[in-house]
Amino acid sequence: MAPRRARIAFSDSAAKQLEDLTTERELHALDRALVAISVDPEIGVPIPADGTRPELRQYTDEIEDVRVLYFITALRTVVVVAYIET
Repeated sequence: MAPRRARIAFSDSAAKQLEDLTTERELHALDRALVAISVDPEIGVPIPADGTRPELRQYTDEIEDVRVLYFITALRTVVVVAYIET
């Protein structure tokens, strides 16, 4: 049995960014990145922190020119903080 995918949730600011996406290319790029993260939440690179909040990670998809900032909860939910076109 294959491992189940992580659940994806959006912070308020990321949800607002999602509302502002207008092109199919932007939606495809974000969707591709979210699928990769949901399959393997550890795929992103940790961003150094001071230890007082959840460890942020960043996933960059070089093909789609997109970067996603997120953290993983104890229940393996991925919370997207920001979506950035590079």
